[in-house]
Amino acid sequence: MKPIQFAAEFEPAEPPARRRSERSCVSFDAKLGRGGLARTLCKVVDLSRHGCRIQTYSPMRENALIWLTLPGIGPRVARVAWAGDFLAGCAFEEPLDPQELDHLLAV
Repeated sequence: MKPIQFAAEFEPAEPPARRRSERSCVSFDAKLGRGGLARTLCKVVDLSRHGCRIQTYSPMRENALIWLTLPGIGPRVARVAWAGDFLAGCAFEEPLDPQELDHLLAV
């Protein structure tokens, strides 16, 4: 049996982006509340229109709904996408509008 030869061109596949929008490094305080519980401070350390990463002083639960009160914006509902040692990634239920994002990037 004679081997078959063929030529092919290919391009390496690029992994899909995990985030819907680019995140920016920030550092500002926000208030965190869950289900009507008293609010506590946290620090927002990166931010996009669709979510943020926060540093917390208390443990967070993955998939928990939280109220995150952002300076000059007010409360936003977010879902905890992941949680680790005093860090959590949160996805906003409703994305920030561009003006709100610009305001927070200037804080």
